[in-house]
Amino acid sequence: MKARIGIFGGTFDPVHLGHIKAAEDVRAAFRLDKVLFIPSYIPPHKTSGPAASAVDRLRMVELACRGHKGFVASAMEVEARETSYSILTLARIRGLFPDAWIFFILGIDAFLEIGTWREYGRVLAESLFVVMDRPGFELGSARGVLGGRLVGRTHTIIAGEAADDSLFSQFGVFLLSIGALAISSTAIRAMIERGESLEHLVPGPVEAYIKEHQLYKSR
Repeated sequence: MKARIGIFGGTFDPVHLGHIKAAEDVRAAFRLDKVLFIPSYIPPHKTSGPAASAVDRLRMVELACRGHKGFVASAMEVEARETSYSILTLARIRGLFPDAWIFFILGIDAFLEIGTWREYGRVLAESLFVVMDRPGFELGSARGVLGGRLVGRTHTIIAGEAADDSLFSQFGVFLLSIGALAISSTAIRAMIERGESLEHLVPGPVEAYIKEHQLYKSR
């Protein structure tokens, strides 16, 4: 049976409980063997750089992944020290897991921008996508991406549906409603600046790391 590997990339600035819940829900729905949390070094679609360093963001992801079955913090994009294009990350993952099903895990907001990705056609052809709902976005709008060219390859996962290999051979984009938490890294950074508690927003060890290293505080 082919292994199932999830790629969950992002700036994770900082990683929060919304990320963890999303990854848990996708791992369970698709019976993933591993979910690789991959902090970007230089995110290609951000107009400004991350507020925390790549090393700090990676360390927070490592702390957040502890105790979660199948969650692995990956330093591959941080160590590459270059713009973090998905096509390059996919090639590295393929080198590690040549025979696996590879799943890109992302929110509907990010998927709506896939036409701006470098070599997006290759990324779509060489991997599977799990598109999750996000507050303020209609999950069904994913069917209109790229002028509707992906409609025939798109499938909505319903509760209790068995995500098996035959489904992966037939479709390339899977829509999954997870009841996403209304948490954002931007809001968390603003709360830190105001000195507010991060309880129920980030994992405890991540909050401790932020406090210890005085992250997201105006110097």
